[in-house]
Amino acid sequence: MGFCESVGAWRWQGSAGALRAVVGVLLLRLSLAQSVPPQAVCPAVAAPQSLTQPQYQHTVEEDASVGFMAALVQSFLHTVQPNPFPKDLILKIVQDFEMQLNQKIIKEALVYEVGFLVCAAIGVLYIVLMPIIGFFLACCRCCGNCGGKMYQKQTSSIHCRRRTLYWTAFVTTVILLAGNICMFKSNEAVKVSVDQSQVELSITIDNIHSFLTAVPQQVDHVVNESYRTVQEVTRNLDAIGPQLGREIQERFRGTLDPALLSVRLLEQETANISLQMNHLNSSLAQLQSSMDRLQTNFTAVKNQINNTLSNPNCIGCNNLKPELQKLTLDTSITIPSLNELQFAVDEMNKADLKSKIKQVEDYFKSIPQRVTNGTKNVVQSSKEQLGNIQTQISQVTNDIPLSALTNVSETLNQLQRDIDRVTPEFKRAEHIRWGVCVALCCVVLLVVVCNFLGLVLGPLGLTPKANPTERSCAADCGGTFLMMGAGFSFLFSWLFMIAVLLLFLLGGNVYTLLCQPWIDGQLLKLIDTPGLIPGLDIGPTLGLKTDINISDIYRDCEKNQPLWTTLHLYELINLEDLLNVTKYTEQIQQHFENTNITLSTITLLSPEVKNQLRRFSNNATNIDSTAVMQQMNNISSINLNTTADKLDELATFQSKNDTREELQNEARDLRQIQTDIETIIIPQLDNLNSTINGLGSTAEQINGTVEEVLSNVGAAQDFLNTNTTQIVKSESRKFLDCQLGYFIIYADWANVTITQQVGRCGPVAGAVDSVEIILCSYIVESLNAFWFSLGWCMIFFIPSIIFSIKLAKYYRRMKSSDVYDDQLTMSHIPRAQMKLS
Repeated sequence: MGFCESVGAWRWQGSAGALRAVVGVLLLRLSLAQSVPPQAVCPAVAAPQSLTQPQYQHTVEEDASVGFMAALVQSFLHTVQPNPFPKDLILKIVQDFEMQLNQKIIKEALVYEVGFLVCAAIGVLYIVLMPIIGFFLACCRCCGNCGGKMYQKQTSSIHCRRRTLYWTAFVTTVILLAGNICMFKSNEAVKVSVDQSQVELSITIDNIHSFLTAVPQQVDHVVNESYRTVQEVTRNLDAIGPQLGREIQERFRGTLDPALLSVRLLEQETANISLQMNHLNSSLAQLQSSMDRLQTNFTAVKNQINNTLSNPNCIGCNNLKPELQKLTLDTSITIPSLNELQFAVDEMNKADLKSKIKQVEDYFKSIPQRVTNGTKNVVQSSKEQLGNIQTQISQVTNDIPLSALTNVSETLNQLQRDIDRVTPEFKRAEHIRWGVCVALCCVVLLVVVCNFLGLVLGPLGLTPKANPTERSCAADCGGTFLMMGAGFSFLFSWLFMIAVLLLFLLGGNVYTLLCQPWIDGQLLKLIDTPGLIPGLDIGPTLGLKTDINISDIYRDCEKNQPLWTTLHLYELINLEDLLNVTKYTEQIQQHFENTNITLSTITLLSPEVKNQLRRFSNNATNIDSTAVMQQMNNISSINLNTTADKLDELATFQSKNDTREELQNEARDLRQIQTDIETIIIPQLDNLNSTINGLGSTAEQINGTVEEVLSNVGAAQDFLNTNTTQIVKSESRKFLDCQLGYFIIYADWANVTITQQVGRCGPVAGAVDSVEIILCSYIVESLNAFWFSLGWCMIFFIPSIIFSIKLAKYYRRMKSSDVYDDQLTMSHIPRAQMKLS
């Protein structure tokens, strides 16, 4: 049996088509997503991008000078109109508007407006009487009556009366000046209010337009995030081979790596022993060659010595023959069990562990491709199911009524264009209004200036004891200015009162019937009345089961609530059903449970290879280096120099030179052989011994390595045989649960985003508040302040006229006078004959 068995491809059993789709498990427990989180450890999932709320412009800060008289005017209007907001009366008027109003409703309206009617009656009376009184006063004065006579009766109390009239006229004029200042200031406040209103209105329209534009974009963002989620899962399905295959590899390698590492270590040690064996054989061959050559030389030298000693001419040579016979040189080198070790190493080399390790690694590297090839149909059907999910989620744009927002946006665009078109005309009209109001203020100021000139010039030119007919020009001018002030008052006051009356009726009713109930919330309650405004039934218009009113919408928008809760969109859209796609997965779940995905197991080591490993281990431990050491000791103990010394000594006793030279040459040859033993044979023996020791050290580790290999491979084989199928199933489920996590994250994010972030309608409430500020806080308050200031001046024109006319006679130059002296009065004395003391 080989190192690896051929491994079968994935088998995905079950019906074809969508019911075999991997997406079945992706969506299998989406309905339980909140309670059962996925167990797979997934790569970091990019969180959906949060909604970007639009940036709205801030409104212009209100000028504090605009409402400087608001409290005073409102207090006056509350006195004029103390009745509560007439909601029922307005409803009756609206309901009977198309029909003829009955007398009862008219009477109720008049009763409610009684305060304004009384003030209007007073104003009409002022308008009618003031010119009439002025006309008759002018006629009387022309006829010499009503102060027309240039004669002033002198009494003891004349100075006291003059001072009293002076201070009352002064106080009245100061009050008129204060009212006139308020007129100028309120007129400027109206101008500022109009300018601010234009900016405020433009900002409000821009904010509403931004809001209406942002809502569809936010909804599209939610849908686009679903597309991104589907695309992410689609990419993972396309990469199911590398992703799922890598996870399966990791689970297998946790057990296989130790086994493969030990096999690889054994292969390396086997290769090392093979190299050492080659080196040992080479060393043995070299040593044997040297030993053979040495043995040949030694035999030749020994025969020559024996011949020389046998020569009859050799003196005393017979005594050395016994020692020569004992001289031997053992050059045989033998290593027990070397052949067995060499055979075991050859068997292991034939097994070729390296190629078998490579076969296993190549197989595991091919797992991702096997997964890809085996899941092509599954991935294709899964993509079809993902397309269905994408289509379902995209229905949110059809379920949310965005067309109404588009219509409102178009209306706002048209409104903005209309405003831009009429703005130049409006500015010109405002400039004319401002000029007219400035003219009114200047006329009132003219009266005030005349009064003040009269009050200043009169006392400055007056000599209290002087004859009335001889008063100075300054005093006479002072009286004339007072009369001019009274004349101007008569001339313009009734005209100004018409403006006061019209502005009072307009501004007062706008405040009491619009601004005040708007601030109190009564106006919104009135608008909420069913049927009051046709087409304003929001609930039925949106198709809601329950009705919602403007007040509820305004309160929610004040809190910057999303449209989901403000418009009760949960009655139109079942968001849980929309984001829950498990309705597609019931049948898919059943087929997935019946699916069997298997991966055939692997035989790591065949029995034959295991037997080879055991034989190799046994033979590697039988190396014996004792014989080599013994032979080294034997060769090391050889000492041919001793015999050579004896030959040299014997040569000294010879008489013949030939014999002496032969013995000396033979002694030299023995020494050369001894030198060869020490310089050639001994080092080679040391090298051989070192090689044998290294081989023995390596061989000693083989046994433990083989045992580790057999143990690790056995454990790995048992793990694979037992857990392969379970690993494949568990990793497949983890991969699918990991993909499910994408949909869980998106579903949670989409639910929170739609219900809590899409369409925060704070700008809508801000627009309503802006309109209230523009209309009430800016325009109405400033307009009311102007007519109140003007009316203030018109009312105080009356005492001003009275006091001015009466005071003027005390400063003007008289045509005749009388003398008051000790209660004796002389009247009608010519001015030339009178002289006051």
